[in-house]
Amino acid sequence: MLSPLVPQSRRHFLQRSATGLGAMALASLLHRDAGASPASRLTHLVAKAKRVIWLFQSGAPSQIDLFDPKPRLTEFHKQELPDSIRKGQRLTGMTSGQKNFPVAASKFKFSQHGQSGLALSEMLPHTAKIADEMCLIRSMHTEAINHDPAITFMQTGSQLPGRPSFGAWADYGLGTMNENLPAFVVMISKGSVKGQGLLSRLWGSGFLPSQHQGVKLRGVGDPVLYLTDPAGIDRAGRREMLDGLAQLNGLQLDEIGDPEIAARIAQYELAFRMQSSVPELMDLSGETAHTFEMYGEDSKKPGTFAANCLLARRLVERGVRFIQLYHRDWDHHGDLPNRMVAQCRETDQGSAALIQDLRQRGLLDDTLVVWGGEFGRTVYCQGAITDTTYGRDHHPRCFSLWMAGGGIKPGITFGETDEYSYNITRDPVHVHDLQATILHQLGADHTKLTYRYQGRDFRLTDVHGRVVREILA
Repeated sequence: MLSPLVPQSRRHFLQRSATGLGAMALASLLHRDAGASPASRLTHLVAKAKRVIWLFQSGAPSQIDLFDPKPRLTEFHKQELPDSIRKGQRLTGMTSGQKNFPVAASKFKFSQHGQSGLALSEMLPHTAKIADEMCLIRSMHTEAINHDPAITFMQTGSQLPGRPSFGAWADYGLGTMNENLPAFVVMISKGSVKGQGLLSRLWGSGFLPSQHQGVKLRGVGDPVLYLTDPAGIDRAGRREMLDGLAQLNGLQLDEIGDPEIAARIAQYELAFRMQSSVPELMDLSGETAHTFEMYGEDSKKPGTFAANCLLARRLVERGVRFIQLYHRDWDHHGDLPNRMVAQCRETDQGSAALIQDLRQRGLLDDTLVVWGGEFGRTVYCQGAITDTTYGRDHHPRCFSLWMAGGGIKPGITFGETDEYSYNITRDPVHVHDLQATILHQLGADHTKLTYRYQGRDFRLTDVHGRVVREILA
């Protein structure tokens, strides 16, 4: 320690003061990589779920055509949506110029399934098999009306970019459960159409230390870029290089005290271990024919939604805390009936198989699975409506989402909307409420899971959110 009599600049004082913080950060990271949680002090409740799998359907699936049956719409088909229902709701630029807002009844039939009698669209025959495992929320709502702000809001708690993602918060607050794979893994499935773009900040760490950001597994080529040893470098040479690099980074950490240097050291070590763990994860040769039959033929094709669902189960078995699957092209402004068929064909079987697979392996009770998009779709048609097809615009005022496992009540429907699926009539659930509830199931109080940045304590739910206790088992 410097003598108090020795003159020192403000910068020098701060650097030396930060060294202790950097050393503690390094020790914490290395302790974490040994399998312990450095942030266990941030858990405040008894956890019902150890991990989360979020099946994010980017583009906003139509609740009217999948989850929220409205039989009276056949009476109103092609009629003007009453002003008393629309109540002056703001419109997107895609329908703001429309003079008429004709109601479009769904072309799909609904029926009840399971002992719970959960009503689902005929487009979800495989999901219907897990009806008694599902908690279907029909009263989700959000402020965001366009895709990027809405997805950002769902994933980070803010419509503006720059905040930490949900998975980063979970890693920061709860720590890792494995030492050979990241705590937060992301996969984007290859669909028939590319759909809306997805930016890496959706799984970024924001202002949290960078080791909490998600690691994206690619569907083609090397699952993680630059993970394999370069040509001419063997395993021993790689180890020697990392040891030397760690020494250099350690010297810089002692001098500067930046916790990001400690994070860099830990991530290099994790990457070294991933050279063995990732190839083993991706090797599906040990999976049975029954498993592939359950997930469908697409599960044999790397990068498909079904294949990623199967990998999600394998990640759960290996102790990964937060798994985010993205599937795109749910943005059906036109020709919704035909496009919906393709989307459900790509996602229905994999989603249901994941729940069934987790259940039969005894993993569903402490794994929380979430399925849904960023907002809903309008009951009125965007553009011209015909006898064979229609399209729907963005609708933040109400949408549907389902959850399963992880201490959530199974076989229930929560929340109601009006006969147009336009306004919520009972039990609204805001995006921040959903986030608070998921954190609660993981054992974290959303009001206490905070991080000080630029003089303010930030949290995932900002200053909002309530735990939806009515859906908890």
